Amino acid sequence: MESRIVGVGPWPGGPEAWPRDPGGNVAARYDPDLLAAGDTRNVEDRYRYWRHDAIVADLDTRRHALHVAVENWEHDFNIGSIIRTANAFNVGAFHIVGRRRWNRRGAMVTDRYQHEHHHAEVAGLLAWARAQDYAVIAVDNVPGSVPLETFDLPRRCVLVFGQEGPGLSVEALAAAQAVVHITQFGSTRSINAGAAAAIAMHAWVRRHAEIPPG
Repeated sequence: MESRIVGVGPWPGGPEAWPRDPGGNVAARYDPDLLAAGDTRNVEDRYRYWRHDAIVADLDTRRHALHVAVENWEHDFNIGSIIRTANAFNVGAFHIVGRRRWNRRGAMVTDRYQHEHHHAEVAGLLAWARAQDYAVIAVDNVPGSVPLETFDLPRRCVLVFGQEGPGLSVEALAAAQAVVHITQFGSTRSINAGAAAAIAMHAWVRRHAEIPPG
């Protein structure tokens, strides 16, 4: 089977055609190594050949007010998937509660383009939220939770997700200003944690993000 080339090759025309600033130097946002060798990173086309720090700086100019937090007590493999989705929606930052080390495989290196906060305990996340005037919204299908579909998500909020299986800790549920669940219509009791996080983040996007035309 023919292999598929991911990304782009060297900048067309060679070094003489590289984008340059008025002084004749390679334009600051471009990486000379990528211009010479090609760019196979998992980035949007507008960021091809850009330096890593230049991409982060550009994302910082339009990050959303939404933050996400994940409890990491058992090294859940879904965390990487959640962080990858957080990157797709350009959240303000992601928070890891519990173990500092988390399973990054599913993130596909997208965590390098985001801001990460670590809190050893739920109390640390709550202190951050109070200081930044953020509402803590837990996402879990537990008794007393309300449907995400009819809940008015605050603009400045941090969505907190638990682990596959046990869900959110008692501490996180008790501290949240609201607990929401995703309405289901089939036979399964729950859906994958990574999928649930994507749905919840997209609900915030539909409510608060400025959607570009086209």
